[in-house]
Amino acid sequence: MQDIMKVTGMVLKAEPIGEYDKRIVLLTKETGKIPAFVRGARRPNSRFLAAACPFCFGEFELYPGRQAYNLQGVHIDQYFEQLRTDYEKACYGFYFLEIADYYGRENNDDRELLKLLYQSLRALIHPAYDKRLVRAVFEIKAIAVNGEFPGLLKSVSTDSNCGYAISYIVSSTVEKLYSFRLSEEVLCQLIGCAKEYCARCIGQKFKSLEILESSG
Repeated sequence: MQDIMKVTGMVLKAEPIGEYDKRIVLLTKETGKIPAFVRGARRPNSRFLAAACPFCFGEFELYPGRQAYNLQGVHIDQYFEQLRTDYEKACYGFYFLEIADYYGRENNDDRELLKLLYQSLRALIHPAYDKRLVRAVFEIKAIAVNGEFPGLLKSVSTDSNCGYAISYIVSSTVEKLYSFRLSEEVLCQLIGCAKEYCARCIGQKFKSLEILESSG
């Protein structure tokens, strides 16, 4: 009998394998980023049909295979269905998934990254939050969570509203991250800073971001 491992995580990406199967990548609380095969996930009557899709968050039961884990069972707590009906929000969401995929590592402690991803997607689908703010906060915090935050930019004063916002993002817990609003002027400054941080610390192009910016 196979040893079953239970993990809490989110599907970062999914791709078809063969005629009926899928290969997914999970960001998990317990084991970081791991791949898993989902047998028969593309069959219309599969119990994994809805669960083996990006954004799905919940508990996954896995057993080890030769090249990757195999999905044995799943309980999804949040599907983030709203992202499937709003093109712009979906692009933002896939961008967040791509950054999480970029930073995630197998056997790494990615609990904070997973929490950040989950809370940011919740903020993204909430009508009260500006999508541009959610993106800027996610970008800066993702860099900070992974220990790469270089400090305030030279162009930003420590006692400016933008400087305060950046300091709060870096120091705040993920649970309290989306608890502030900014004026349009300060938000534009924060967006510019987030782009500069990404260029310095990540320096990689993401397909979803290219689509988002070309459609904007």
